Amino acid sequence: MAIKSYKPTTAARRQMTVTDYSQLSKVAPEKSLVESLKTNSGRNSYGRITVRHRGGGNRRKYRVIDFKREKAGVPAQVLTLEYDPNRSAHIALVQYEDGEKRYIIAPNGLKVGDTVVSGPAADIIAGNALPLANIPVGTFIHNVELYPGKGAQLARAAGIQAQLMAKEGAYALIRLPSGELRNVPANCMATIGQVGNIDHENVSYGKAGRKRHMGWRPTVRGSVMNPNDHPHGGGEGKSPVGRPGPVTPWGKPALGYKTRKHHNRSDKFIVKRRNAK
Repeated sequence: MAIKSYKPTTAARRQMTVTDYSQLSKVAPEKSLVESLKTNSGRNSYGRITVRHRGGGNRRKYRVIDFKREKAGVPAQVLTLEYDPNRSAHIALVQYEDGEKRYIIAPNGLKVGDTVVSGPAADIIAGNALPLANIPVGTFIHNVELYPGKGAQLARAAGIQAQLMAKEGAYALIRLPSGELRNVPANCMATIGQVGNIDHENVSYGKAGRKRHMGWRPTVRGSVMNPNDHPHGGGEGKSPVGRPGPVTPWGKPALGYKTRKHHNRSDKFIVKRRNAK
């Protein structure tokens, strides 16, 4: 899917680019698969801000996505390709032969009228979902489950693909988009192909207001605050950090600080970390 730019009628328009939505179907979302979505502006149940820089933005409806693909052996036809405000990927409305409709993440190359199917006997075609044990080594996949039957958790964003590197016993070795090599149970489901909307990463927002529509509020630099608000605050004029390195508002190192748990339960499944030499 291409990227569209504008004539520079304003300063922001000069830099702004948008995804070309011409290949998407011009339809309203399927009512039976839409739910209301409450926003909390980064506040918890006490009303305290726990996540900064959130709030405002356009009101969204949640599209219920089928991440499990448990209807094995039942072909489904792609009715529409649609925009989803809740994720970077596009979604596809599919209708099974028994009449049931569901949304799936639209893989790259999927078109209206195509047929997708899930289950161990499915062909190795983009959009089909199979257990990892039934997928040939070297295949590019997305929507990968971590626990059988729980639904896809890995490789779901626009343009993303993981690769099946090996199969050994009860586990399959997968190279994730970060470069990490991880073992996943071989009876977990995965979808063939790459997630669509590949050009998403190349979109330039152009102005702050476009980010505000997405529910993001401004970030204030610590160096312009007072000392009681931030470790970088205070001093006459523009002051340096005054520490070995920059820190967060709560005094933790901001660059390269390890936050992963030692002796994490999942350590035994990770063969190679993403940043391992």
